[in-house]
Amino acid sequence: MDLNLLRVLDALLQENSVTRAAERLGTSPAAVSRTLARLRRTVGDPLLVRAGQGLVPTPRALELREDVRALLRGCDNVLRPGAGFDPAHLHRTFTVQATDLLLVGLAGTLTDRIHAEAPDVDVVFLPEAVEGGPGLRQGWVDVELGVLGHLDPEILTRPLTRMRLVGVARSGHPLFDRRIDARSFAAAEHIGISRLGKRVGPIDGALAELGLRRRTAVIVPSHTSAMLLARDSDLVALMLADWLPDTIAALGLRTFPVPLDLAPLDIGMAWHPRNAADPGHRWLRDLLADGFPDPPGERPVSRGSGGPCR
Repeated sequence: MDLNLLRVLDALLQENSVTRAAERLGTSPAAVSRTLARLRRTVGDPLLVRAGQGLVPTPRALELREDVRALLRGCDNVLRPGAGFDPAHLHRTFTVQATDLLLVGLAGTLTDRIHAEAPDVDVVFLPEAVEGGPGLRQGWVDVELGVLGHLDPEILTRPLTRMRLVGVARSGHPLFDRRIDARSFAAAEHIGISRLGKRVGPIDGALAELGLRRRTAVIVPSHTSAMLLARDSDLVALMLADWLPDTIAALGLRTFPVPLDLAPLDIGMAWHPRNAADPGHRWLRDLLADGFPDPPGERPVSRGSGGPCR
């Protein structure tokens, strides 16, 4: 049956008047009268009959009234994005790609909220091994988090926050015995963090502008291993400011401002347009966004490469 017939029937059964039903539907009484005639033929019942100056519903019309309302509500829920969505009824597994540093700071709170709101939802966290590939486009990855780069042109993004880099070293490191300037920072031995084994990054460029060089004594693939290594040595690593303060303290580490002119990092979220209007996916994106500190102001998400979150 034409859905428009149901809408007209619903209006007629609510108003018991062709004129008022037409006003409710934003059409003419003549058009509603023609549709009423069609409905009578389809149902095999007059539906509304004359009673003095007005119309009254037949017993069949009264039987149909609530069924028609329920059908229309169901259709509206199907056609309206997100209408009627309840995460408690969601059965799904989402895949999130993120650096281990972001993962450690997000996973605990995110898991608690998911279990509270959607107990049948699971999350698979992937490392950035598929970075630069078609993970979002092919559907291997639902959401990518980090400093966004190498994205396919159709990918949608949302800025989340802007974070500064800080240095991190064990609390008793000799570096803390005096004011940390660019020269003393460069003189310390450093831990490089790169999944691809890269030895040179933005820090090296900023030091070079001052005529300085640092020694990157060790390259590790993750921030977690860098923090553990810094805890047990006099090597210096990099960290995101105000991120994982309890973990830093528990490891006996201490952060310090990097004495260089470095741009903060724009942290964002990326997903494929196929999921843009999906209410479950949107719910997950909102949960992920809530795990980051509020951004200091409106700014674009960087799509360039580089930074410790790549």
